[in-house]
Amino acid sequence: MLSVVFKGLYCFCPYLPTFFTRGFNGAAIEMRDFPEYQNIPLAVGGDGPRSVLCTSNYQARQFGVRSAMPAIKAKQLCPHLKIVHGRMDVYKETSIQIREIFSRYTDLIEPLSLDEAYLDVTDATMCQGSATLIAQKIRADIYNELNLTASAGIAPNKFLAKIASDENKPNGQCVITPDKVANFVEQLSLKKIPGIGPKTFEKLNRHGYATCADVRESNIRALQNIVGKFANSLYLKSHGVDNRDLEVSRQRKSLAIETTLARDISSQDECKLVIDSLYKKLLTRLAPHSNREIIRQGVKLKFTDFNQTTVETQSNECQQALFVSLLSKAYSRANKRSIRLVGLTLGFADSPDESQQLLLSL
Repeated sequence: MLSVVFKGLYCFCPYLPTFFTRGFNGAAIEMRDFPEYQNIPLAVGGDGPRSVLCTSNYQARQFGVRSAMPAIKAKQLCPHLKIVHGRMDVYKETSIQIREIFSRYTDLIEPLSLDEAYLDVTDATMCQGSATLIAQKIRADIYNELNLTASAGIAPNKFLAKIASDENKPNGQCVITPDKVANFVEQLSLKKIPGIGPKTFEKLNRHGYATCADVRESNIRALQNIVGKFANSLYLKSHGVDNRDLEVSRQRKSLAIETTLARDISSQDECKLVIDSLYKKLLTRLAPHSNREIIRQGVKLKFTDFNQTTVETQSNECQQALFVSLLSKAYSRANKRSIRLVGLTLGFADSPDESQQLLLSL
């Protein structure tokens, strides 16, 4: 199976299991639709003092501007940054159009977000069944029909394809053939492995792990002392191994709603008022998923220093009183810090068996 990954797409092929593609983002669409934005630092998001960015273009990223960054910090890094409000309806429509292009080449598509997907092209007959040629053709179709660029990664599995898709952004592709996997992975920084954030990388670095080569010289038991349950996955990925199949039918595993407050709040009672408001909105969002079985609830708080905490518990229905109870435990972790964000989450059962198993333990 070959996987190809586009910015917005991963693809699979007979000789290369994974294809991953990266295509548009909100900033790219804004630059396409408004030419005056094309050569300036641009971000999509709110421009208020409490707002965060959804995405940014490459000109803005040169200044250190990133998604999920507070708008006020982004402006400090790049004073002439242009921030525009997102047009989600346009982004969704563009995503549907790109998905239609993907479907011309294979029915086996695992979308990850509006602009990312995996494609399995193992049995594809177009382009002589070549994942490399399929990626080139899809990228050309996206550009010719939608005036957007896309990058792609072609490799033997999903992990490597996604990594490869970052190599030649914003408008290129990278192929990792099976005979090149060992050399490619050996030199790979652990920073690039999904699941390893700055803090985890720093922790690994303190123990002498900086690249996959360092991990390969170690063992799972030693890694468990540093990264816990992630040790097995990290060890396998450091050897270029990823046995995950495409999830063509992807079900939502959770439902969440949150709000960044206009001003920080400093009491549990104030948090409860926010939860009361969020709960009503959560019920509205839950309605289309009435056939799904709930297995857990959670409350999320983000503090004024941007650290956050989440408290979850098993539950078989969406209960307002339970959210309030979870809030008490979450708020106890504030340690005199004010609250800037409050969120509620629901977890769904992946299958009837999981739901039954969890409910029996309630």
